[in-house]
Amino acid sequence: MDISTHFFDNTHIIGVVRYYEILVASMSFHGKEPLTYSSDRLLEIGSVVKVPLGQKIVIGIVKNEVSKPDFKLKSLLTLPVSVNIPKELLELLNWLASYYPAPIGQITSLFVPSSLVSKSRFKPEKNVIIRETIVKLPKLTKDQKNALNIIRNNTPKPILLHGDTGTGKTRVYIDLAREQLDNNRSVIIMTPEIGLTPQLVESFSSQFGNKVLVTHSQLTSANKRDVWLKIANSNDPVIVIGPRSALFSPIKNLGLIVIDEFHDSAYKQEQSPHYIASRVAAQLARFHNCQLVLGSATPNIVDYYNFEAKKLPIVRMTEPAITSDFVSPVVDIVAISNRDNFVDSQWISTQMIQAIRNSLNNGNQSLVFLNRRGSARVVACQSCGWQALCQKCDIPMTYHGDIHRMICHTCGLTSSTPTTCAICNSTDIVFRSIGTKALVKELQKIFPEARIARFDSDSKKTEHLSEQYKVINEGAFDILVGTQMITKGLDLTSLSVVGILTADTALTFPDYTAEEVTYQQLSQAIGRVGRGHVEGHVIIQTYYPENSSLNAAVNKNYSLFYKQQITERKRFLFPPFFYILKIECGRKNSSAAKKACENLYSFINNLPLDLDIIGPAPSYKQKQNNKYYYQLIIKSKKRTNLTEIIKRLPSNFAHDIDPTNLL
Repeated sequence: MDISTHFFDNTHIIGVVRYYEILVASMSFHGKEPLTYSSDRLLEIGSVVKVPLGQKIVIGIVKNEVSKPDFKLKSLLTLPVSVNIPKELLELLNWLASYYPAPIGQITSLFVPSSLVSKSRFKPEKNVIIRETIVKLPKLTKDQKNALNIIRNNTPKPILLHGDTGTGKTRVYIDLAREQLDNNRSVIIMTPEIGLTPQLVESFSSQFGNKVLVTHSQLTSANKRDVWLKIANSNDPVIVIGPRSALFSPIKNLGLIVIDEFHDSAYKQEQSPHYIASRVAAQLARFHNCQLVLGSATPNIVDYYNFEAKKLPIVRMTEPAITSDFVSPVVDIVAISNRDNFVDSQWISTQMIQAIRNSLNNGNQSLVFLNRRGSARVVACQSCGWQALCQKCDIPMTYHGDIHRMICHTCGLTSSTPTTCAICNSTDIVFRSIGTKALVKELQKIFPEARIARFDSDSKKTEHLSEQYKVINEGAFDILVGTQMITKGLDLTSLSVVGILTADTALTFPDYTAEEVTYQQLSQAIGRVGRGHVEGHVIIQTYYPENSSLNAAVNKNYSLFYKQQITERKRFLFPPFFYILKIECGRKNSSAAKKACENLYSFINNLPLDLDIIGPAPSYKQKQNNKYYYQLIIKSKKRTNLTEIIKRLPSNFAHDIDPTNLL
């Protein structure tokens, strides 16, 4: 439909002034309530308008028509096109404001693109041409058929699709999407990484043509605006593919929401409002009375527990989507503490070097995974793998070179730094790790003939995984190096070797989710091979060959891992048994930050709420931008106790409710 047909009719009743409460979409507006403006036009609830805010013109959403107030008002402005926010999104906005308390300007900004205020001309939408299906899909596996039947029979209950890597979850999503389009209902398909977008778009576009619309942060402001307007003004069903922000697309008749790799931390918004996409999606699905599918090979402990507790359907898929002799990769575990394994390189084992060389000789690709989170300085024994743990929390201590002491960043316990290992008395104590750039240099030295590409957050835009996916899959590079973004969901047909440089890096982090992150990252990395294309080989370098999380990942034993984690979390009062609120303050010096947190502790402790308060303790990143940070961790069985605290927080304290970690 041509957007130009939606211009406002400028005719209006002369002399009649109306008054509207407007939800202002501006990150700089820190109020908790809508603002009131006047207008000489009759506007519907949900209309998108422009309003003056200070010296700026910003976007707003009409919330209500109200009586004339007893103070002077500014007049709102209308957009050159008529756009309305669907009532389901308005309901979601109201829910979000209560569940994740934050300034209303920050919340509203999620729902409308700021580029709508631009003076540049709106481009008319081109006629949509639907291509015929260009790729014939293979027959459904038994597991895929079973999953589809269970989902259909439980609509609109939320579904947890627990499918091992390579079992064809995307095929299930495609069939579900087709059913919704046939019923004239739209679909949202979410992905945690922009790098995975081309792969998903290719799969869905081959079936649904130009019904597929893509939105993500790397689009220009104008492109984001145009895609948003296409969605808002479309009378035909569409499939929107994107990251967590896709949830706020102005879709009128939504039939299906899929959150692929829903365990991923990228689905948690780190800025205010600190929402988790799966919880927001559950509410949006309820408002639309539509289906929600959460897909992952490695479900979050909290979500899995909640599904079990509420007796919601959990669909298991273990059957490979491709019948082949290459669905079970060979997995070798290499002990880093045995330095005889590292003859040619300090970081890369002889076993990994040989596997990569074999892959090169066979014309295949290799992937070397390094968890950047391992850049933290930790205290470990090079000889036996012992690591310094907090006596109170049983999580790793962090070494601080400036004070030469170890600190637990959950409870604040400090201790001196050991000079010898507590287990074997070795003096070979390490405080270091390697980065991706250094790893590329090391690989180039060993394999000078290889074409090597690095993918991490430091990569230039033109070098991002999303920009290079096609040439990677076509074999343009021999060795891929990167952080966890290259281990998520990619299906590369020539990939034969996965090398994991330090499998237990996440275990060195002082956090209750360390074991879970380790299991998820290893499972996802291992799952890049053994997908039926070529023979797969995985080399895992580790200080802890006997670690239970590592072995559970290698053996795809989620059940054992889950039972162990639930037992520990119940014992130490962590989610899903308690809700958590993290509060942080930054001051010019450490003593001022600590004092501010102590005063806040006293205030919160005197509230008539059932709470468990931990701290004050130095934040994990104690010094940032010339400020010193301290934190409080607050636990409660009632989440409303935590939202009540947020409402009372002074403006110079930051908070994160339902944090994915406590770092």
